Amino acid sequence: MRIEKDTLGEIKVPDKAYYGAQTQRALNNFKASGKPFPLIFIKAFLRLKKACAMANADCGKLERSKKDVLVEACERAEGMTEQFKVDLYQAGAGTSFNMNVNEVVANIAAEILRKPKGDYSQIHPNDHVNMSQSSNDTFPTASHLAVIWKADQLLKVLDDLAGAFEEKSRQFSGIIKTGRTHLMDATPVTVGDEFGAYAAVLKRAAGLLKEGRDNLLEVPLGSTAVGTGANSPEGFKDKALQYLSDFTGLTLKRSQNPFEALQSRFGLSVFSSYLSELAKELNRIANDLRLLNSGPVAGLAEIKLPAVQPGSSIMPGKVNPVMAECLNMICFRVIGNHDTVSLASQAGQMELNVMTPVMTTSILESQELLINYLPDFQKLCVEGIEADQERCKNLLLLNPSLATLLATDIGYENAAKLAQESLEKKIPVPELAVKKKLISKEKARQLFKDSYDLEP
Repeated sequence: MRIEKDTLGEIKVPDKAYYGAQTQRALNNFKASGKPFPLIFIKAFLRLKKACAMANADCGKLERSKKDVLVEACERAEGMTEQFKVDLYQAGAGTSFNMNVNEVVANIAAEILRKPKGDYSQIHPNDHVNMSQSSNDTFPTASHLAVIWKADQLLKVLDDLAGAFEEKSRQFSGIIKTGRTHLMDATPVTVGDEFGAYAAVLKRAAGLLKEGRDNLLEVPLGSTAVGTGANSPEGFKDKALQYLSDFTGLTLKRSQNPFEALQSRFGLSVFSSYLSELAKELNRIANDLRLLNSGPVAGLAEIKLPAVQPGSSIMPGKVNPVMAECLNMICFRVIGNHDTVSLASQAGQMELNVMTPVMTTSILESQELLINYLPDFQKLCVEGIEADQERCKNLLLLNPSLATLLATDIGYENAAKLAQESLEKKIPVPELAVKKKLISKEKARQLFKDSYDLEP
């Protein structure tokens, strides 16, 4: 162990650790989850620190020699992610994590300068690594970066999944079946119509996510000290944003209002809401697939989901829609994560919302779950779905709602009576309508050509 100091006094730190006193206090204080921040967030924070060092040097506030050491230290730190140990649930505003980064970078810098860990005489965690910054602007900026990077991955996954549903829509375009509203028989659709609608809503959801992602390109970096920018040199904000854009491959923009940028987490909350809406639609699609697959004897059984594993430990031969069930559970988690984000978003007070850490980790978890699972759902479920054309036809033949197609010719009330009689006598509506001479056989063929083939 070594002894380090902060403003509260001395504390023991493991000698091998690159973090310092404030990180150690956080490790002692916060043990709720036992989980550190995601690697992508650590990467974002280190790129930010490097950009700030470059900007401070350009503005004449940081010596060039120290800037070079800080840049090298930030780059080395990206390969030392085990040193970023502060728990997901920690001090408000992410101060503990910011200091974890500052201390790790400072101690790597000390090593580069051939100084022992804990010697901050040349590169200090606060004075140099955190120069012109605070937790209040760096943490949400890094949050935006990490969420954007994950959003780009998720958008690719969604595009692939929508494409898989579109392919099924084309494959099933000629299979006519009973439509359903209120879970009751309705006028005919094709299986392709249903799958095409799934593709369409995923594309719509992806469009909203892209919009939310683009809004996060506006970041609060440089809005230190409650938005005033105190202790940062003139030109720092624009230079830091330009460097950070270069280091991340993103076109970042400065906040339109620096005070709003710290008070409000509107952009993160809106993005999370789009994730939640996506999850609701995915959940609905999963439920539809389970219903359409239900059976094989006593359910709808209009489609067949691929069998990927045995479904029961007691009923031999039973196969369950496990991929859709897993998607259901993931969607529940994403929706719940947004509830967390919503509560955290409205918990801001005065000049700062200090709840950004839990918002960030909730959003990143939701994205990670969807990015990891949806490709498997596509491959092991969607791409292998088959439609039972014969089953669809047999159910359609006795669908009383086919009478809807006659309402214009014979009137709503007569069509309703015909539907009731068809249901009671188990006679298809077209056949019954011709038999009762309500319409001619030619007219019936014209009306029902897509849903029922009358005998010549």
